Amino acid sequence: MTIAAKMEVVLKISELPESETVENGWQYFEIDSDGIIVSITVKPKIFKKLTQAAENYPQWVAAITGKMGESTENGFKLENPAIQVFEKKPKAEKSA
Repeated sequence: MTIAAKMEVVLKISELPESETVENGWQYFEIDSDGIIVSITVKPKIFKKLTQAAENYPQWVAAITGKMGESTENGFKLENPAIQVFEKKPKAEKSA
């Protein structure tokens, strides 16, 4: 017997991906996750979160979430992508 479940993919990055502008100003970029290429297309407002993090934080991490979409030659497309960006604070050194 099976039960219904939702599968969500989470990709974590810490550098700004190279993107290209597609229809209506949307940004398209690809992420290589252990040899699996994930194709992502987002609205300019969402991509701006990544560019602002690269400009404003010395270290940061972004979590890109979405559903696994149709297969591509080397991976898959990410459907309904969302991006959350977090500033990565250096760990304080412990004194002896």
